[in-house]
Amino acid sequence: MIKSVFPPPKRVLVIRLQNHGDVLLTTPMFTALKRQFPGVEIDALVFAETASMLAANPDLTTVWALPRGKQVGRGWRRGLALFRLMRDIRRRHYDWVLHLNDQWPGALAAAVSGAAVRFGYEMEKRDFWLWRKIFPVRIVPVFAGHMVEKNLAVLAALGVPVDAGNAPCTMGFAEADAALVDEKLAAAGVAGKYILIHPTSRWFFKCWEDERFAEVIAALVSGGWQVVLTSAPDQREVDLVDGLLRRVNDSRLVSLAGQLTLPQLAAAIARATLFVGVDSVPMHMAAALGRPIVALFGPSHVHIWRPWSNRAEVIHAADYGPLIAPNDVDISTTERYLANIPVPPVLAAIERQLARFADERALADVA
Repeated sequence: MIKSVFPPPKRVLVIRLQNHGDVLLTTPMFTALKRQFPGVEIDALVFAETASMLAANPDLTTVWALPRGKQVGRGWRRGLALFRLMRDIRRRHYDWVLHLNDQWPGALAAAVSGAAVRFGYEMEKRDFWLWRKIFPVRIVPVFAGHMVEKNLAVLAALGVPVDAGNAPCTMGFAEADAALVDEKLAAAGVAGKYILIHPTSRWFFKCWEDERFAEVIAALVSGGWQVVLTSAPDQREVDLVDGLLRRVNDSRLVSLAGQLTLPQLAAAIARATLFVGVDSVPMHMAAALGRPIVALFGPSHVHIWRPWSNRAEVIHAADYGPLIAPNDVDISTTERYLANIPVPPVLAAIERQLARFADERALADVA
């Protein structure tokens, strides 16, 4: 544990070079920093494809987007883009830089920043002089709890008071995103309350059987609910949703699969009465947006990746039969590992969440 007391920062850079969900789960850090240091400016450095997760975050001043792969080309173009990004980071004159991964581009940003406090994780794969030189402030990563708690442990080590119970994730969207979603819903005939179901993940081992999701959807539409299906633009995910549409032929079931950007999907989730989905980025978005959630999990570390919300109910395949260990999964497999989950517990969880939401609305109306 770090015992030093650091001067209050005026500018902080948080580096999270990872996937969309990981980026979203850093947002409680921004809130905690703002709460402790009123007036502090917080920036984030993320991969370009994940920047949309933070684009409307009210706690951030600047979101630096690090291109990779074909986004920047090759040779001198790649070098020039990286040089310009590092130059701009240097010009921000950060007091603290917090690197939450082990990538070298993040270490380069920390090194050129000139920040007095540069934090990086203490880890075996980076146990040599250069990493220690760049990051004189280090702690061993915390793996016992949720990813949000691991992130907040960094602030606690720096002497920033944190309250995990009062540290929600945050995601926003622009008015234009909301307006476009409203147009699409209206064009599809969706009016009033609806349940949003996101049945897909880019990793298909996290997906449930189509016939079981179709059975849940059929029960909802027969009960009078409008159901909106969403997915990423990936053709495999769109095809999965199209298959559900063929299984449940009902006018109260519509699809926006492949039609929405992530901020637009956030707007659609924010308007939903309930979110139902698998372990995926949209599930974390629903938690950040404060929506009631029913989340289906397979071979993932549930304690790390469960929805960061007190309005979520998790259905875990391991509770209904044997399940492959998370570290044994080949993520490229097309095999699905949620087959243990039967339909009745999912429908029961949905009914509980809908009843809870109705009770909350009734109490709010009385108040």
